[in-house]
Amino acid sequence: MAPSPLELLADAVSADGGFGYHRGQPTHLEPTCLGLLALAAEPERFAPQLSAALEAIRQHAQPDGSYRLTRGRQQAVWPTALVLFTRGLLNHSAAEIQPIANKLLGIEGKVVRLETSDAGDIDAGLLGWPWAEDTFSWVEPTAWACLALRAVGLGEHPRVQEGLRLLLDRAFDHGGANYGSRMILGKQTEPIPGSTCALLLALQGVKDNTRIEAAKGYLRVVANQTNDLETLAWVKLALSVHADDTATLDALPLLEGKITGSLAFEAGQTNGLGAGPFRHALAALALNTASRNPFRLADTPAVATHAVVGSTREPAKDEPVRAGSEASGFLGKLKAGVQNFLLRGTAAIRPLPVTSAVHIARAESYDVSLTDLLQTQFAHFRQFVPVAGKRVVLKPNLVEFHRDRVINTHPKFVGAVIDLFQREGAAEVVVAEGPGHWRNAQFLVSESGLGDELRARGVRFVDVNHDEPVKVTNVGRTTGLEFLYLSKTIAEAEVFVSLPKLKTHHWAGATLSLKNLFGILPGICYGWPKNELHWRGIPNSIVDIALTHTPHLAIIDGVVGMEGDGPLAGNAKYVGAVVMGLDPLAVDATGCRLMSLPPERLPTLRLAEQKRLGVLKEELIPQLGEPIASMAQAFEMPPEIEKQLVPSGK
Repeated sequence: MAPSPLELLADAVSADGGFGYHRGQPTHLEPTCLGLLALAAEPERFAPQLSAALEAIRQHAQPDGSYRLTRGRQQAVWPTALVLFTRGLLNHSAAEIQPIANKLLGIEGKVVRLETSDAGDIDAGLLGWPWAEDTFSWVEPTAWACLALRAVGLGEHPRVQEGLRLLLDRAFDHGGANYGSRMILGKQTEPIPGSTCALLLALQGVKDNTRIEAAKGYLRVVANQTNDLETLAWVKLALSVHADDTATLDALPLLEGKITGSLAFEAGQTNGLGAGPFRHALAALALNTASRNPFRLADTPAVATHAVVGSTREPAKDEPVRAGSEASGFLGKLKAGVQNFLLRGTAAIRPLPVTSAVHIARAESYDVSLTDLLQTQFAHFRQFVPVAGKRVVLKPNLVEFHRDRVINTHPKFVGAVIDLFQREGAAEVVVAEGPGHWRNAQFLVSESGLGDELRARGVRFVDVNHDEPVKVTNVGRTTGLEFLYLSKTIAEAEVFVSLPKLKTHHWAGATLSLKNLFGILPGICYGWPKNELHWRGIPNSIVDIALTHTPHLAIIDGVVGMEGDGPLAGNAKYVGAVVMGLDPLAVDATGCRLMSLPPERLPTLRLAEQKRLGVLKEELIPQLGEPIASMAQAFEMPPEIEKQLVPSGK
């Protein structure tokens, strides 16, 4: 008989007593809280694991009452709400609970004045909770804060009531929610299952609200369309506390059957795509809702609807955040100033890449022998990037999945690159990605078809968003951040390769090998959709990351690109090109020229040139393979792009 999810969870305790997102990972607060909630269903049987997990959580308690991963980014305060909820459910004393609740009530998301085309019809003045201190309010951290504070008897507090209004305000009329933006540049965004589930858990007790009913309907549709364990578990947990209609009641037993089937399937996955402690805890909780759902609030008073006027506080001006420096006091600021001076001097003498040559190859489709083509290209760069006996980490662009859009690096393209490096004798090839839009990377890997390519080759996938964070000095310093937190898998790669899609981007102009680096910063440190990096300035963030951890090689999937309102809502554009080079700036400049987008007008590439990331001018980039002119296409530009570009001639 197969072990139950509770047994699998209990067997996956980390060496320090808690649970990681994946087996063998040290304690992380979110999976440890979920693990505690699940194991508490059988407290006598799992008493040793419960005691050890509670002690593991206490190791991350801060003097101010918050809970933050001690080896992570200290501004990432969002786990505090999960700890409060968990300790409250386990009936910890008021003396233990009150300092956590007080701290949580004091954590505020920034309120920002948005442009009309960005804001749509949301109330940007509502105050919620952020993923990281001194950043902005988002649906998930606000939902968890409201749920936790309601669970410990503080549901009537004005902060909670305003947070609930924010959640209703951010929900779509047609169903669901995402991290917080219903509209970008005049176009409607799309809901996400995880955010919708968190929203519904927090909004228990809301009656006769059309957005709540629409959200339930959206989740029922999602449940019918997916076999992803994490999604199914969250949907069952959320719907079970709103099961006051026939359609939802009928969906619950069907969900239970699908969860059981998904558990059996994921038990056989060993390449980073199977269920670990996080997913086992969710499955155990979801399969037990009939007798015990810890997310069900005992007292669910009515809450304000989205028609109620929001906060009256004055929104902050629309400017990049400058908080987050870890220097404090005179000595800290002095130290930071000296470091900035030294790093600016280092950047000024930074050596350019050993070669800025870029190779363009013609590829008629994804069904041609892409590996042979790539190997021909790589022959020009092999001497500079030896891979034999080394661990190679590939970073594709995997943002969202829609069957009718060409958003991501094509899975066959990723498979061909894997084959290339395996032919070249790499000791191991790993694929790693940290999507900024969807937390559930396994869902994207599976739905996009990338999982099939990885399984066929025995290649491991690493979810960067939940990987171990590594604190490194920010070499660029253009964002005001002294440090960046990278994925350990990426930071320790012996050869690191950026594999972007050839796409336009409505804020950056183009998203290529440099913009692709947003995905190497763990979401557990920066939240989702990693918007803090946008508000610090997209060019600044991209260049800081690239200077701090520069790819050894960049390969653009330009077989079929995206034009128009990229990176998500544009249209497919056939180009038939594969672009490769060591110099990421030269590669991206070439990609822009293939799209007939002048790279000299892109602020990111201009800043990268100033910081000596590479070469921008066409006459300084040795052209190999096909000439640009023979393959360039006139791409449709994103809406309002002129606002983002450097004026012509400057």
